[in-house]
Amino acid sequence: MKNGKIFTAIGFILLLMSVSTVPAAALELGARAYFWFPDLQTSDVKTVKDGVEGSDINVKDMLGVGNKATFAVEAYGGVGKHHLSFAYTPFGYSDSAVLSSALNFNGVTYAANTGVESELRFSMFDLKYQYDIINLENILAGFSLGPIAQLKFITGDFSITASGPNLDQNRSFNSLLPMIGAGAHIGLIANFLEMRAQVTGGGYGSGNYSIEALADISATPFPFVDINAGYKMVKIAMDVNDYVMDSLFTGPYLALTVGF
Repeated sequence: MKNGKIFTAIGFILLLMSVSTVPAAALELGARAYFWFPDLQTSDVKTVKDGVEGSDINVKDMLGVGNKATFAVEAYGGVGKHHLSFAYTPFGYSDSAVLSSALNFNGVTYAANTGVESELRFSMFDLKYQYDIINLENILAGFSLGPIAQLKFITGDFSITASGPNLDQNRSFNSLLPMIGAGAHIGLIANFLEMRAQVTGGGYGSGNYSIEALADISATPFPFVDINAGYKMVKIAMDVNDYVMDSLFTGPYLALTVGF
């Protein structure tokens, strides 16, 4: 135990020494807040309970779930060509509807003309690492390009509630998806206007994957403050623990970045 503490202390000191030798211009640290207005293009849910396969539930059309704005928060940092970020994005949809036809969810059948309350809530946690294989930040207005490795963790639940015995049903889910992709940064006007784009995708098996893409343009009206406007797409498919979900979100966003 004592040796372990000594090695930890030595490692920490070496880390501080290595960071202190990096030119200040190579360091970056900041936070970004997003205001996203996604259109829920599709969201299909299906469950299997005790060997009984449920209905293909179109959450948007069948249950009347509409579009709803959301937010995201992101912290990022970097040294030289290495960039790391962590983001959190919550989603919450709920509505009431009268079923036009019968459906089976979580092993329970809801008859046609039944009034139901439905709710889909989940959160995304995204850890990204990017390495710039091309970095021309100090030439002209700047340009960088590099591969991205990403881990996406999704956790949430879907529920249907109606009046009657055993008609309050809920199914929770968790999914961890490894993804890869690429990111680019283009400086348009040095120290004032720039663009960035990122595309990642991946997963495992045939039914567990995610595809994500964004592009935005940002202006720097004040030192250390950026205002971003862009468009983002997230595709999520999962088949875990007899719960199947396939959703697509697309829409514009605004963001405020504070960093140096």
